[in-house]
Amino acid sequence: MAIKSVSIRIEEEMLEKLGFVSDYEGRSVNSHILVLIRENIRKFEEEHGKIEGDIKPDVNVKPTRKN
Repeated sequence: MAIKSVSIRIEEEMLEKLGFVSDYEGRSVNSHILVLIRENIRKFEEEHGKIEGDIKPDVNVKPTRKN
């Protein structure tokens, strides 16, 4: 499985708030965004049916740690 990188434009205040929530949940901002994306995909599939693909939204997919 290939891990892809995405950049987004986000208002500074929103990023700060996202960082606060991420810290509260014990996650990095990146990991928290992945949780939100998986949750969104799961909800979409519940309402509209499964999207083609092998990765299930409830699977915790993290890239390997770089040394």
